[in-house]
Amino acid sequence: MNRRKIRDGVQWLGAVDWERRLFDSLIPLPDGTSYNAYLLEGTEKVALLDTVDPPKAATLLSQLADVPRIDYIVSHHAEQDHSGSIGMVLEKYPDAKVVVTPRGKDMLIDALAIREEAFLTVGDGEQLSLGGKTLTFIHTPWVHWPETMVTYLEEERILFSCDFFGSHIAASDLYVTDECRVEEAAKRYFAEIMAPFRPQIEKNLEKLKGYDIQMIAPSHGQIYERPAFIVDLYKEWVSAPPKNLVVIPYVSMHGSTETMVKHLAAALEERGVRVELFDLAVTDIGKLAMVLLDACTVVVGSCTVLAGPHPLAAYATLLANALKPKARFLSIVGSYGWGGRMVETLSGMIPNLKVEVLDPVICKGFPRETDLKALEDLAAAISQKHAQEQLA
Repeated sequence: MNRRKIRDGVQWLGAVDWERRLFDSLIPLPDGTSYNAYLLEGTEKVALLDTVDPPKAATLLSQLADVPRIDYIVSHHAEQDHSGSIGMVLEKYPDAKVVVTPRGKDMLIDALAIREEAFLTVGDGEQLSLGGKTLTFIHTPWVHWPETMVTYLEEERILFSCDFFGSHIAASDLYVTDECRVEEAAKRYFAEIMAPFRPQIEKNLEKLKGYDIQMIAPSHGQIYERPAFIVDLYKEWVSAPPKNLVVIPYVSMHGSTETMVKHLAAALEERGVRVELFDLAVTDIGKLAMVLLDACTVVVGSCTVLAGPHPLAAYATLLANALKPKARFLSIVGSYGWGGRMVETLSGMIPNLKVEVLDPVICKGFPRETDLKALEDLAAAISQKHAQEQLA
């Protein structure tokens, strides 16, 4: 894989990871991913923006084989899929300075044991000239770690955005060619790692308004030649109200909870409420995260295991708590055999959610007519709440 020209003196480097299917031992990657680095060559200095995940370091080093010197290694983010190869690049270019935010310096020393004298810390808005190429460093804390920044190349009006505006896609196209595909991948990416930081992202979007951005080059996925496409999507995901949608992640061992969930779903549909069901035994959690981004109500369905919720239901509840979706309402439905504290346990797992908890429906064994009527009442209550919210 060779370097690819973006503009005169601006090249893409990195690796396309076609085979990778799991990120952080947690996040599914149905479309693979890429680790994008960028080489900027001025008349006086040369800068490498980010590196690659360590398993792909050989690819990056081969791309740098005929590059005689690098003066700066800009590290936008300390996570190893971006920074993990910095040590190997420094071995080749020992005089290079690692350009970071002050907090990024501390994190890279901790994570990669880079020597302290190798760093050059930059303030928010500080500039660095390469000779004919001016880099402006913009601090973007909590997009999505506390130390993150982005780089704006003044002369070419390119924003090198690291994880901001990224997407997990393996593709041979350097630029976005299929916006529908990228929108889904970028939404999945946003839901999985950016959603908990919506207020901070909103502030950083506002911060970028002062820059004339003609291209966005992220560290995962393809380059945006139409920046408004992804910026407008981020504005919607950050600020738009939830939709007239109920998400029901559920798990059922012997059919009782599944019967309840499907009865509730039918009752909601009859009342004009959209529903998405996720059987947690087979669910792609990335897809669940995407839908949680839009939902006004979340209903967790669980059977009882050893007097508590099924572990998969507990996992989905913890996930929702971590992602902090815009949901306004939450309820629990499920069944038990002889007893337990399923509702209390699940309710205690959502301290981050600013939701109104609607009365749960829990039945003993297989649901009877009274249980089905209670589910219909829950559907009516949800429908009324959504109508009051005037959701689209």
